Amino acid sequence: MIRDVSDTRDVMEAHWVEPGYTAPNREVYPWQWLWDSCFHAIVWAELGCGDRALSEIELALSTQGHLGFVPHMNYHLDPGYGEELWGRQGSSSITQPPMYGHAVAELIRRGITVGEDTVRRAMSGLRFLLEHRERSDDGLVMLCHPWESGADDSPRWDDKCPGGFELGRWRAHKSFLVDEIVYSSGGAPLVNPLFRVASAGFNALVAFNTFELASVLSSNDSHGFASEIAKATGIVDALDVRWNGETWADGGDNVGTSGAARTIDAMLPLLVSADELAVKAALSQLVDPNAYGARFGPSGVHRAEATFDSARYWRGPAWPQINYLLTVAARRNGATEVAEKLAGALRDGAAVSGLAEYWNPDTGEGLGAIPQSWAGLAALANPRVEGAG
Repeated sequence: MIRDVSDTRDVMEAHWVEPGYTAPNREVYPWQWLWDSCFHAIVWAELGCGDRALSEIELALSTQGHLGFVPHMNYHLDPGYGEELWGRQGSSSITQPPMYGHAVAELIRRGITVGEDTVRRAMSGLRFLLEHRERSDDGLVMLCHPWESGADDSPRWDDKCPGGFELGRWRAHKSFLVDEIVYSSGGAPLVNPLFRVASAGFNALVAFNTFELASVLSSNDSHGFASEIAKATGIVDALDVRWNGETWADGGDNVGTSGAARTIDAMLPLLVSADELAVKAALSQLVDPNAYGARFGPSGVHRAEATFDSARYWRGPAWPQINYLLTVAARRNGATEVAEKLAGALRDGAAVSGLAEYWNPDTGEGLGAIPQSWAGLAALANPRVEGAG
C-alpha cells in the first residue's frame, strides 16, 4: 500500500528523462505531455524535489507558440517524431487542460520560487484560451480536438463519431480531425469546424487554473490579469446554467446530443461552481455506488449509462488525476467526508493497481500503462488547498 510520499519516488526517478521531465511511462508514453507534467510537478514538490518540479513546468511551457498557445506534447528526444501527424517538428499542434495554473500555484504555496518568465508563460497560455480560442454561443471555450480534453474516448463525443462510436472508426476519425483544425497565421489552433464542442470539464479546468494562478500573482501581475479573471468568471456563470440536475452538459454543437452523457470529467465544474444546489448534488454522486461511487475511486462513467464499462478506456475506469482534482474540489467546498473517501480511494487504487494509468473502480485492477507517473498523486492524499479561487 502507498503509505507516504517516499513510496512513489522509485517510479518517478525511473521515469525521469533528460532534458528534465518525467515520462508518464517509459515504454508506452516516452514523450512529455502537458497536463501530465503539471501533475508530476506537484508530485515532485511533495517529494521535496523543487528543482525537478520547476523543470517539469518550465520544459512543458518552453515550446509555447503564437498567441500563447501551449502544445500538449513535446518531442524533446526526437523533434521529428510527430511531424507527419502534426505538420510541425518538436511539438504537437493542439493543447490540453491548462493545469499549469494550478501547478504554479501549488509550487509557490510550497515555498518554491517560480521564475517570472514561467509565471508569464502560464498567464499567456491561459490568455490564449480565454481570448483567442473560438467560443460557443453561451461563452464557453471550444475544443479543437477530443485529445485536448484529455478524455479522448469519452461517451460525450459519441455523436461526433461518423456512424456511431466504434473504436476503430473513432481512432481513424481522431486522426482525420487533426487535419481539419483552423490555425492562426502563427500556427495556434483556433477552431475545428468538425468538432465544435465546448466541454464542460475542459472549461471548468480553464476557469480553475485561471483562478489558481491569479491567487499567487503579484499585485502588478494580478492587475494585468484582471481581464482573464473576469472571462473565467463568465465561464463559471455559463457552466452553472448548463447544470441539468444530474451533470454539467457541454455547449457548442454537443448541445442536446451525447454532450449530456454522465461522465466523471463533467463533474470537474465542482472546482469552480457557484451553484450550491448543483455542488451538493454532484458531490453526493461521487460516493454514491449507484452513480460514480466505488471502492477505488469514482468511475469514469455513471453506472446507469449504457456506455458504462469498468475496464474500457474512458468508458468507466477510475483515473488518478481526476480523483485528485475532485478531492481538491470536495475539500474546497467543505465536503470533508467526501474528500476523505476520495483520497482514501485514490491511495488504495494506486496501490492495488501498481500505480497504473487508470484502474477498475471496483476491483482496483491496473489498466493502461503500468506504472504511470501521475498515479503518484496518491502521495497527495491530503492535498494542500490554500488560496482557493
